[in-house]
Amino acid sequence: MPQPFSDDALDIFAADGPPALPPGGDTIERDGTRLWFASWGQGPAVLLLHGGMGNANNFGHQVPALLDAGYQVIVMDSRGHGRSSWNGGAFSYTDMAEDAFAVLDRLGIGKAAVVGWSDGACTGLAMAKQHKERVSGVFFFACNVDATGGLPFVMSDRIGKCLERHQKDYAALSPKPAQFDAMSAALQVMQREQPNYSAEDLSTIGVPVTVAQAEGDEFIRPEHARYIAETVPGARFIDLPGVTHFAPVQQPALFNSAVLNFLGPLG
Repeated sequence: MPQPFSDDALDIFAADGPPALPPGGDTIERDGTRLWFASWGQGPAVLLLHGGMGNANNFGHQVPALLDAGYQVIVMDSRGHGRSSWNGGAFSYTDMAEDAFAVLDRLGIGKAAVVGWSDGACTGLAMAKQHKERVSGVFFFACNVDATGGLPFVMSDRIGKCLERHQKDYAALSPKPAQFDAMSAALQVMQREQPNYSAEDLSTIGVPVTVAQAEGDEFIRPEHARYIAETVPGARFIDLPGVTHFAPVQQPALFNSAVLNFLGPLG
């Protein structure tokens, strides 16, 4: 049997990126920003939200697996990322959550499961806090909910390769490619200050949540991920062995299996 795809060092990701998304895509205007999104397939809706400085293309390994499993798959580029524009204002997870709801509204989707990676996970949790009736569940991968959850930043070859990919993609996709440094700086302000959820805040999350923690995550403390799972009512915690913050592109079969296990009980 062929071995599952593996790119632990992110060499392939840096050089070529993930597999291409299916054709398609559209835009909507919200709050002075043009948001790019795409949707494929039929079935229960699943919204994939990418991480900081990335774009929806980073889910190139996940979209086909979810389509094959019978889901409607929606992706979008967060404001200031990928093909979406940016008005130069401050970033916030609550704004990004409302952006996501605007995309769902445009598609006529009342309720969706959210699979979030890094900043996308925080956006998914913000969606659940703001309009839990519209979120069937959140797969929360690789993000913190307060400042205590982050590890001290240490640059590594792997992080450098991810940044290289992000810069290449931004130059190719963004309506204003020269904004990358300004976008990155504004994004880091948000990441330092947000989210800032107390245990009481987390106790109000009223949707199914799975907290997934990569064994070698470069940014998130494992004990913090467990704290989130222990504090959100009914949440599950899962370990992703042998991968890091970049699991969706390192070991996509492992990541996809965890996502499908999360989605199964949601119907």
